[in-house]
Amino acid sequence: MSCFVVPLAQAVVTSAIRKSNEKNNRSDHSAFARHLPALEKMLWGGSVMLVVDHIINGELTWRFPFFTALENAGGGAVMLREMLTVGVPMSIVITAVWAVYAILKSRVPKSRVSSQLNN
Repeated sequence: MSCFVVPLAQAVVTSAIRKSNEKNNRSDHSAFARHLPALEKMLWGGSVMLVVDHIINGELTWRFPFFTALENAGGGAVMLREMLTVGVPMSIVITAVWAVYAILKSRVPKSRVSSQLNN
């Protein structure tokens, strides 16, 4: 129902951080700062796909209150529970996978990768 809200919020914050870094010309050379756009794409892409999935399954509607769970009494508690039990772990896993990606990508020199591809 609302599991996509947490990664969507994380995507918004990640985009704001990236844009702030670009605006202030911060040349942070850490692996995480260089690969922040990859996390941003993972979060936005996953969130959009989850929204589409929820629309197809009828869990989101085009009329207020948008979430079908809010049409029933106690629906807010159900939504909050889903955000905490599904959305938060999903965001943690996405961020952990991205962190491993950023670390591995920063440890492999570009010359080594290009020479392996050319052989």
